Amino acid sequence: MVDVQTPSGEILAIDDPTLMGMLGDASTLTLVRSERALTDCRPVSLFSVQTAQQLGEELGTTVDLRRFRANVYVDLTSAGGFGEDTLVGRSLRLGSKVMISVLERDPRCKMITLDPDTGASTPAFLRKVAKAHNGMAGVYGAVLVEGIVRKGDAVELLD
Repeated sequence: MVDVQTPSGEILAIDDPTLMGMLGDASTLTLVRSERALTDCRPVSLFSVQTAQQLGEELGTTVDLRRFRANVYVDLTSAGGFGEDTLVGRSLRLGSKVMISVLERDPRCKMITLDPDTGASTPAFLRKVAKAHNGMAGVYGAVLVEGIVRKGDAVELLD
């Protein structure tokens, strides 16, 4: 089941009528719960700001992080582009509680060619990742300890 934390801090089940009331006219907005997973093949996808910057430099354009549709975006200032690759086989703490095990590099598909605002396709993104980075960008992880992660939370290497 999915819970939603409101801006006031209240936590409501996704199917709670109170949540629908907060979101407005239910005739124009519907929350859908699928029995089929809508995630990628792993529960956590982690992508660094530096990887997006490096790809932007390689392609001669600005790269919107959302193009990579990760769950967690991290600033790995000292690591540089594709620094998250060095985390494979290691564990991280996100915020004060959440722990993940980084399992593997993320093999990319056509989704990264799609602009997150317009849906327009730019095949150069996938070509660059395929040719220059073995088709990989970002990493996948598994949750070891559940919790809430918030924007700005610290990321700590555990091992």
